Amino acid sequence: MRVVSLEKERVSDFIAYCKKHRSEVDDSYLYDFELREFVVDDENPTYLSLNEKDEIVGAASLVMDDYHKRGKRARFRIFHCETQNMQCYQQLLEAVLKHTTDLDKVFLFIPVINKKLIEMIEGLKFSVERYAFLLVREDLDVPEVELPKGYELRTFRPGQDEEHWLKVRNAAFSTLKGSETPLTTEGVKKLSTDDDYLEGGMMILFDQEKPVGVIRGADDEYDEAPIMNIGPVAILPEYQGRGLGRSLLRASLRFAKEKGYKRTILSVNGENERAQALYIQEGFKQAEAVVCYQYFLNK
Repeated sequence: MRVVSLEKERVSDFIAYCKKHRSEVDDSYLYDFELREFVVDDENPTYLSLNEKDEIVGAASLVMDDYHKRGKRARFRIFHCETQNMQCYQQLLEAVLKHTTDLDKVFLFIPVINKKLIEMIEGLKFSVERYAFLLVREDLDVPEVELPKGYELRTFRPGQDEEHWLKVRNAAFSTLKGSETPLTTEGVKKLSTDDDYLEGGMMILFDQEKPVGVIRGADDEYDEAPIMNIGPVAILPEYQGRGLGRSLLRASLRFAKEKGYKRTILSVNGENERAQALYIQEGFKQAEAVVCYQYFLNK
């Protein structure tokens, strides 16, 4: 086997490899629309492991966009070898790490059921950062949305509400593992222009004229069927514990029902027990569990 950097001529082969194996790994950056937009550049360092027939038997690709680099980290788009060979993983890791000189760590998510990949990753000295759970809610009745007096839920207005969204999201997630890096105005704009954007699916909760909560519902696919993905769900720290998160969630669930979605899905960190309890109370059930592995870079 030999490891080579991905050239433009083989992007289609790389995408085919990603599609072939995305069910085995975290597919957050392997959706069709993500792969359609993939380009070979400094934000996407990618390497291939080739066999003697010049066929792809392994791939490693990092997501090094502005958001991740500001957090001094990079996320694997894919890190996978068909051969399940430690040497293959080691060679690919050494290749992509050449692009991480200004970062503190790289990380990836792995479904807990993929024991073989976990064995390989742990053999490379990755350590567990956290667990996360994927929760799914079937098409059930949704209770009425009740808001305290003086509160109002408004639809996000692109070009006008970015700063409101930033204030709430960044304050609510400042200590949440994996989301500590503040979002920027450009990052919020991307939420309202991505292919998964649903008009009306982004909402902001106001107390008088003060933004105190945000929620987003986006188009997604799960088990080869349409589903609405909910997230983020964020409430300013000083407003938490008042039932406002439940109201936001119900508003998003009612929106999904109006749009004809039969199911909704969301992700929650394992240590966020209060959020997990809320989602389960509102009809969500655990569908998958993933573990986030991190690899600290030596300086």
